[in-house]
Amino acid sequence: MKHKLLPLSETMHYILLALREPHHGYAVMQEIEEMSNGSVILAAGTLYGAIENLNKHGWIEAVGSSGRRKIYKITTEGSAVLKLEQERLLHILSLYEGSE
Repeated sequence: MKHKLLPLSETMHYILLALREPHHGYAVMQEIEEMSNGSVILAAGTLYGAIENLNKHGWIEAVGSSGRRKIYKITTEGSAVLKLEQERLLHILSLYEGSE
């Protein structure tokens, strides 16, 4: 599957990984900061723009709300994209082996 969003940016990767569990935007920001050991801190505008994009492509979907906050979760298609990206990155990593 070739798609204009592939390969995923670091931001998209982290958002999709964070949304394997349902979260609202602010929780996604916190989750990404934690997953990246503080090296990726998303501005709200960046996050919500990416969420809108991922939602438009059907890779995440709104699954409810908590007050005014929409809660999103990765879709089956989004999970398939993550799997493809994982395989692509594992292949690249395998090329490093034995090159030290």
